[in-house]
Amino acid sequence: MSMPAINLGRMPAVARSLVFGRSLRNLAALTAGCLMLGAALAEPATAEPFEGCPSNDIRARFEEFGRTGKMPPDMGAWLSNPKAQYIEPWKAFDNVYYVGICWVSAWAIRTSDGVVLIDTLHEPHVDQLIANLRRVGVDLAEIKYVLMTHGHFDHVGGAAKLKPLLPNAKFVMTQTGWNEAIEAAKKSEATPRPWSMIAQDVVAKGGDMIRVGDNSFGVEETPGHTHGTASYTYDVKDGAKTYRAITVGGLGLNAIENSKQVEEYIASIDKIAEQVKRPTNPVTVHLTTHPFSNGLTELREKVLARKAGEPNPLVDPKGLLEQLAYLRKGAEERLDAERKAGR
Repeated sequence: MSMPAINLGRMPAVARSLVFGRSLRNLAALTAGCLMLGAALAEPATAEPFEGCPSNDIRARFEEFGRTGKMPPDMGAWLSNPKAQYIEPWKAFDNVYYVGICWVSAWAIRTSDGVVLIDTLHEPHVDQLIANLRRVGVDLAEIKYVLMTHGHFDHVGGAAKLKPLLPNAKFVMTQTGWNEAIEAAKKSEATPRPWSMIAQDVVAKGGDMIRVGDNSFGVEETPGHTHGTASYTYDVKDGAKTYRAITVGGLGLNAIENSKQVEEYIASIDKIAEQVKRPTNPVTVHLTTHPFSNGLTELREKVLARKAGEPNPLVDPKGLLEQLAYLRKGAEERLDAERKAGR
């Protein structure tokens, strides 16, 4: 499916938060949906567009946004409505909890020596993140690291509120990710929804391994979505079995500046695919940054309903490779277009 006629490379920074989708169709729709996201979040509250958090319905509304170029007011209000965004926190694996909201993920990984949090959500949803953490038994003082995927507000906008509440936590991002987040927050001061970013803390680079208790968190630099995007790998436990999981930081083909960035994007996809295909300790689980991108909300029901001894439906290397293949195809098409345009 072709992309909507939108100048993605000139998209406002506050709107650049596309997720790692299941198909090109979802990818195109979500890209269009991010175009005016910052402005949409400032819309006044109206009737709720969804009951619950249905992935297909949410994707369909983003497709509508892609066709019309206009965010429906009820959708914009829904994105920033804490009551509408609420979903129950839940256990994905024995050591992993989903503590995010309907449209943006946050993951808490428990180790033998504290907890690691991936991403921070954004206001007005940070209080819900804190409540979710406590509900699954996480004391804020237990959190040792906050691993942030990239500098877009929906993934790091909660850092400023969280930092003084997490006395033992170090906040981690790539150097470019820090630069992007700090710059984006500064630019947001002139928008209807300004947000703040914490000062730079820990800088990570590709190949780093952050060890916390009995788990190790690998840092993968996966530029393309942004220049500073990082993905993280870690162990997830299911009974007697242990699997390697990845949280892909964001691989949307928005905010593309030139063909070189698309080439980096393709290299990032290939890097992740290699980890899925490797014979030893392969990545077999994708814990996404946006749950509606791959039907995570519905998978949650299957995870919670499964009987003892049944496989965890989140262990799906084939599905992850299919996602990567779709994204690579779209990137190849975009690379051809950028080269023809002389960029």
